[in-house]
Amino acid sequence: MNEEAYLQDYDKGAFEAPLLTVDAVLFTYHLDELKVLLVERSNHPEKGKWALPGGFVAEDTDKTLEDTVVRKLKEKTGVAPPYIEQLYTFGGAGRDKRGWSVTVCYTALIAHQACQSHIDTVSDVAWVNVARAEKMDLAFDHEKILRYARERLRQKALYSIVPAYALPKKFTLPELQRVHEAIIGKPLQKKSFRRRIEQADLLIDTGEKRSEGGRPATLYRMRAKSGDYTFVRNLEQ
Repeated sequence: MNEEAYLQDYDKGAFEAPLLTVDAVLFTYHLDELKVLLVERSNHPEKGKWALPGGFVAEDTDKTLEDTVVRKLKEKTGVAPPYIEQLYTFGGAGRDKRGWSVTVCYTALIAHQACQSHIDTVSDVAWVNVARAEKMDLAFDHEKILRYARERLRQKALYSIVPAYALPKKFTLPELQRVHEAIIGKPLQKKSFRRRIEQADLLIDTGEKRSEGGRPATLYRMRAKSGDYTFVRNLEQ
């Protein structure tokens, strides 16, 4: 029997397979707070509990796992986040009452302004302060996933400008510093932060300004692929 004939007769149901889902930890920065998007579950199991957005892979339409996570996030936010990164894979016999399950988790960031008008029309989603969300009784093992994602993002914030993806496309250096501080959880030295950003040449001056505390501040945008750049020393050093 050749491979073509073998595949024609292959029965996917002949072997037990775990439930396969994706979950997304979508962060934003709003009103000086780091927030995460939560969804209220409308079906069993864990009906009525808040959870991370996600769902099952659609074999007919999703060509990749990233297709799945983008599809599920667009259902809730109306747009695809500008930053998505695979975080970790969680699995086990006890994490879902329906049976042995595996979820591939992603971290994502988006500007609050980019999706809030759509989120306002969806009744079962909410932005929640991350510190408060970590204390909630979330569905499945989503508390564990959230803590894992937050720590990964904190590490990213120490050596990159990935947090800028949680801001509008045009932002000031003080705004960039504040989102870093919200993620890292401590203040950063202003001169050192500005020098590190300017020396790396990661931003483009848009030529526009915005008043901040009565003083005009320059608006910047990210250079292409500047989110991939890593500092030689982290921002705490």
